[in-house]
Amino acid sequence: MEQKIHQGRNVKRFREMLNIKQEALAYDLGEDWSQKKISLLEQKDVIEENLLKQIAAILKIPVEAFQNFNEEQAINIISSTFHGTQGLINYSPTFNNNPIDKLIQLHEEKIALYERMLREKDEMMQRLEKLIK
Repeated sequence: MEQKIHQGRNVKRFREMLNIKQEALAYDLGEDWSQKKISLLEQKDVIEENLLKQIAAILKIPVEAFQNFNEEQAINIISSTFHGTQGLINYSPTFNNNPIDKLIQLHEEKIALYERMLREKDEMMQRLEKLIK
């Protein structure tokens, strides 16, 4: 049985992975936002698409990550990334209609997303430090 995607939980997970506080996300979203409002937002199964796009832009994460990520996939990607999958991203496999090949391709795309997030973490931290000062 397929797990349902919980967009609010995904916002929370990515925000926490980037070490961003709810207050900082609220600040970036504008004066109508507060820490409490972010907390309520992170409890919602589905988030309005325009708002999700704003959050994606602030966190510098593709909006599809919030719409498509589930906990099991995140654990698999993190586990794979930290168990020596370096080099998987830059090779050019030829995929046929084999479901296993498609699954491998999907996981490689998600690993690439996660690696990009790690690279951008320092940039986001510098930006947040400037906001705090």
